[in-house]
This record gives sequence, structure tokens and C-alpha cells, in this order.
Amino acid sequence: MTDKTSAPARIDAEAVAAYLEANPEFFVGRDELLGELHVPHETGAAVSLVERQIRLLRERNLDLRTRLSQLMDVARDNDRLFDKTRRLVLDLLDAQSVEEVVGLVEDSLRHEFKVPFVSLTLFGEHASPVGRWVRVSEAHQAIGGLLARNKTLCGVLRSHELAFLFGEEQQQLIGSAAVAALDHQGLHGVLAIGSPDPQHYKSSLGTLFLGHIADVLARLLPRLTPPLRTVR
Repeated sequence: MTDKTSAPARIDAEAVAAYLEANPEFFVGRDELLGELHVPHETGAAVSLVERQIRLLRERNLDLRTRLSQLMDVARDNDRLFDKTRRLVLDLLDAQSVEEVVGLVEDSLRHEFKVPFVSLTLFGEHASPVGRWVRVSEAHQAIGGLLARNKTLCGVLRSHELAFLFGEEQQQLIGSAAVAALDHQGLHGVLAIGSPDPQHYKSSLGTLFLGHIADVLARLLPRLTPPLRTVR
């Protein structure tokens, strides 16, 4: 009785040659196999032009595969970020108070986005019992340079900027950060995230999702808070 679970018999070169001879059309429609075949072109010590061209094509093919794989990885990461951002925005739109907004943002960024350091700071002359509020003059003095650019920034921040955004204790632990201003009909605050890795938030890092969350907060918070003065 034949054991169907046993390993298949090893095929030797003669058997492969006999099969290809009997099936000369085997490689038709299997161009990917042709690209992997290695058929030396006998030219003595020199490398033939044809062989060199084939080698270059194979190297380019490998490079294209690597790039495609990287692009697919980026696309999958962006899909995950988009889904997390969508869910956070929908939750924010249902929020009924500043306390709920602050809790949703901090919880989502820390647990869904896996961000180790999160800071949401609102500006106003009168502190609110909910969230972190600072006076306009204090914000302007500490991070006026970041706010003046009026765009989302990434990179290594100065120690006093980190201390203002994340606190004296945490600023020593942060290697790089991304900062997005909450700006809609006047500057309302700043949303910042940090990482212990100095290379994590590079200056070239895309800030689309963080900027989108900040834009939503900037339009939502004025409905739940008193009018805020503009920082210039």
C-alpha cells in the first residue's frame, strides 16, 4: 500500500530534461520562470553583452519588487491611520463637552495610534477646569516661533519648547515631536505628539493625519468654549 504522506521522490536532472523535451511549450505563459533561469553564455574569460544585459535586468527587477513592497507597506499603514482617524473624528463630533473631547483625543492617540507622549494645550485668558489651559502671553513666549509658522511641524524641538508642551519631567524623554496648531478664526491651541526616538518624527515626515485631527479640534472646540484670543 502506498504511503500518500511520504515525501515525493527526488527528481534528477535527467528527468527534468526528459520532461522539458517532451513538453517544449512548458515555458509558454511562464515568463517569471524565464527571468529566474541562469544560462551562461560561453565567451571565455569575458562576459558577453547579452549576459550582462540579463544581469542588469534582473537587478532592476529585484529593485522594482523591493520598491513595490515598500509602497504596499506604506499604503497599508496609511489605510490603518485613515481608519483610526475616521473613528476618532466621528467620536469627536458626538462629544458634548471639552472634557469629553480632551479625553477622546488623549485616549485615542495613546492607545489606538500608540503615541507615547501626547499634549493638547488650549489658550485663553481664563483657565477652564477641564484640560490644560495657558495664557496667551505664556504660549506666545514659549512656542511663539512654532505658532508663527501656522503649519504642522516635525523634528527635534528645543528643550524649553518640549517643556512647555509636555512638562519638565517628560521633556527629557522626548527625542522628536510633531506639533499642529489649532487655528480657525484665531489660534485656539496646539496639539503635540512625541517619541523617544530622535528619528521618529523627521522634518520630512508626512503630517496629514495629525493636521487633520487638529483642524477638526479647531472647529469643534469654539462651540464648547468661550471665545479665545488670537496669538500673533
